[in-house]
Amino acid sequence: MDKDRCIGLALGSGGARGWCHIGVIRALQSHGVEPTLVAGCSMGALVGAAWAGGQLDALENWARAMTPTRFVQLVDIRPASGGIVAAAAITAMLRDIGLPEKIEDLPRPFAAVATDMETGREVWLRDGSLVEAVRASIAIPGVISPARVGNKWLLDGGLTNPVPVSLARAMGAERIIAVNPNAKRGGRLWRAPKPKKPGWQELMGLLPASMGAELAEYLEADPATPPPHYLNVVSTAIDIMTEGIRRSRLAGDPPDVMLNVALEGLTIMDLHRADEAIKEGHRLAEAEMTRMLERVQE
Repeated sequence: MDKDRCIGLALGSGGARGWCHIGVIRALQSHGVEPTLVAGCSMGALVGAAWAGGQLDALENWARAMTPTRFVQLVDIRPASGGIVAAAAITAMLRDIGLPEKIEDLPRPFAAVATDMETGREVWLRDGSLVEAVRASIAIPGVISPARVGNKWLLDGGLTNPVPVSLARAMGAERIIAVNPNAKRGGRLWRAPKPKKPGWQELMGLLPASMGAELAEYLEADPATPPPHYLNVVSTAIDIMTEGIRRSRLAGDPPDVMLNVALEGLTIMDLHRADEAIKEGHRLAEAEMTRMLERVQE
């Protein structure tokens, strides 16, 4: 491989699905591929910052240690905060794992994408506070509150540039490996749950005959298929939006290699399922390694 060629990683948004970036990077490392720089969006910014700072092991340990109970402890439902997950625990983790305070002090070039809440414009964060940059890039609407950086309120970068190939190119990358954690098999962005078999019939015998008949009539009229719950609605709405933006952006500026990681079973909030996402990212990168090596060596 040409050691002098500048290879850039463009790590896309995807919430919990973005843990797959860790698996992709591990696969690249095992084949001697060491990218020069990283541009990250949302979870891609979080993983990218840890990799650029030489602390990917620490981040992976934190991610794998996440349990449903620990995740619940991150939930902080306060309407005034603008989100339901307290980002304080995530920013504290970034400080605890030993990353430098400023982006420019990282061993490898790093930049994050965010979105200006006032203008809707894309914002590239290439210097200044590392924690603030990552915090802004992961501010998923309806999930994590906006972040104030300087005089701007910033939202998740996935609103404007879900897989930041353009940023990696602007940073000087000659070959770009992009990772999209939001791929969908068959193009379906959401699958309705299968109708559940009513489980109330056995209770009818315990009620007075007249009451049981009335209740049965009411329940029979009610479909057994539950409506999508909050997390499904938020996750799917973001998927719909980012998929359109991603296609538009990459049509005019495609990467040299695109890894589309399909993790339909994970919502953006399933942070406690890092093991699944990491394994799938690693599996796909290994499956595509020959093609990747050919493309970055051209």
